[in-house]
Amino acid sequence: METKKLCVIGDPVEHSLSPVIHNAILKETGLPYVYGRVRVRGGETAGFLRRAAAEGYAGFNATMPHKIDLVELVDELDADAQLYQAVNTVVLRDGKMRGCNTDGRGFLQMLLEAGISPEDKTVTVLGAGGAARAVVLKLAQAGARRIFVCNRTRSKAEALAKEFPMQIAPCGFEEQTLQDCALFSDFLVNTTPMGMSGVMARFERLNFLEALPKGAAVCDIIYSPPETMLLARARALGHPTLNGLGMLIYQAIFALEEFTDSKIDAQKVLPAVKTALDEAMKV
Repeated sequence: METKKLCVIGDPVEHSLSPVIHNAILKETGLPYVYGRVRVRGGETAGFLRRAAAEGYAGFNATMPHKIDLVELVDELDADAQLYQAVNTVVLRDGKMRGCNTDGRGFLQMLLEAGISPEDKTVTVLGAGGAARAVVLKLAQAGARRIFVCNRTRSKAEALAKEFPMQIAPCGFEEQTLQDCALFSDFLVNTTPMGMSGVMARFERLNFLEALPKGAAVCDIIYSPPETMLLARARALGHPTLNGLGMLIYQAIFALEEFTDSKIDAQKVLPAVKTALDEAMKV
């Protein structure tokens, strides 16, 4: 059986853990695909699409700076890619290029696996960028009652709120605002890069965590480092915490289901994925 090619594109892309995750799943399931990395600079997205079709790729994932460019370049979009106006998965099949977005689904599945249901809950989300869009809109789709989107540039939060105005409330990022939002929240999610390895920006103060109700979970979609300062402080205050590794894994599983047109048993492949990631992170 012919082995088909998959990859992740981005710039930079060398740090991506996608090949580790996807190849671990492929090995565990026996699906005839191999997954690599390809550096594609900004502005070269269309050129790579032509190359991918010519070289027989079955599909590819996309990270920055290509997610938005792909919206206009593919032949069709799935519902989430259309809503988020961003593509992280492109399937090449029957001469067509289909753009999908599995980020929101991956985030929601991570929450559900951790026993956190957004339905009828109030959530504070920090940030209003591309990652926040997938998180916030999926929370709204999943039935969150109220979503406070806190962002330094309030206009970005306001733009996001227009998608689900009855559920999403745009807010600023002032310390008092964060405390006020946290006070009424069932859980809190950080989608900003503050606290990420290699990023200088840090939260100046984490006092807003003290306003969270007892037992409210705190999630940071960052996975490197495994525990950010935000999560460490939340854990010290007695809150359940969750990093973004589960989101990364589940969005990859959903992407592979799109690529291979098959159903993958997440519980069966998770041990192999976690072992592969542990080995990769030791290097």
